[in-house]
Amino acid sequence: MPTRPSKRLQTFANPSPRRDYRICMEIAEFTCLCPMTGQPDFATLSLEYIPDRLCVELKSLKLYVWSYRNQGAFHEAVTNRILEDLVKATRPRFMRLTAKFNVRGGIYTSVIAEHRMRGWKAKD
Repeated sequence: MPTRPSKRLQTFANPSPRRDYRICMEIAEFTCLCPMTGQPDFATLSLEYIPDRLCVELKSLKLYVWSYRNQGAFHEAVTNRILEDLVKATRPRFMRLTAKFNVRGGIYTSVIAEHRMRGWKAKD
């Protein structure tokens, strides 16, 4: 197999660092395992961020998301962990990660986690 899952997030320089602009990504094939049952959990991740100096590179993001496929994690924990790792890699002005998990036992779960750079205020 030419590529493997990886926890390493790569970045590149923001091409327009003077401007606040939003980057939005939808990751439709996120999977992890329920830590209680070992059954797979499926989710769509929506990532929205305003970069500062760095942007996340898409292939590394794909491999990073793939790395959770066989890992047990509660919805709340995995959403916050992914946000923390992305913030650590890119140091954005703003970042929001929404994880919409598929139905399990008749319950849909969505977890929304946010980060704001200290002192950053959205421009109206």
